[in-house]
Amino acid sequence: MKEFLRNYLKYVKSGNLETGDFGGPVVTISRQTGCSARRIAIKLSKILTGYSYMSDTKTDKEWLWADKETFRQTIREVEEELTARNINNPEMLDRLQMISKAFTKEKFEGEIDENALIILKDVLVKLAIQGRYIILGRGATNLLADLPNKLSIRLEAPLEWRINRVAQMKNLSHLEAEEYILKSDEKRNKFTESVIGRRYDNTDFDIIFNYASLSDDQIVEVIVNILKSKKIISFGDEYY
Repeated sequence: MKEFLRNYLKYVKSGNLETGDFGGPVVTISRQTGCSARRIAIKLSKILTGYSYMSDTKTDKEWLWADKETFRQTIREVEEELTARNINNPEMLDRLQMISKAFTKEKFEGEIDENALIILKDVLVKLAIQGRYIILGRGATNLLADLPNKLSIRLEAPLEWRINRVAQMKNLSHLEAEEYILKSDEKRNKFTESVIGRRYDNTDFDIIFNYASLSDDQIVEVIVNILKSKKIISFGDEYY
């Protein structure tokens, strides 16, 4: 991720999926509050990296995953590196701050956020063109809708199950957990609306999992099988 960000700061030409800059493969994951997309992404990245090592292309490229938290951490690390090396490049620093804004905003509003939204889209497209990324949230499902080599996942679960899980994980009362989930889900919905102009619906996703009834390993196994069936990943000399 850090290397990607360094290259992005140096190379400012925008990516455009409409021009045929198709990359991939890419997996996008959207979730409701209480469903652990990060755990799925970590497990999936390790398994898909194994497939990359053994694929017919003999690549040793690693599958990576990214969400807003990893971007925040990477941005902080790059900022510290620039400071430590006494690099004073106003254009690079301004662009880094814009990336930080794009990945920390809870929603984009009006002209003031137009550049941040453009940066968000551009970063996601460049990740897609680079390929072998699992992207969590940030409207990636729809912003990368034109990418042919992509699988879009949604994690959902009944509200009561999510309340009990969040209450246990965060040591909250039932009422506190419910309020937390409802507020968090609403923030996610508003963010999605600000990015794509509407809320998600089921047709936005290739597959929707009931996180309450499946283990992480079961979900990952299904995802891998679908990726093979759709010929998004390969193993050996043949596609599955």
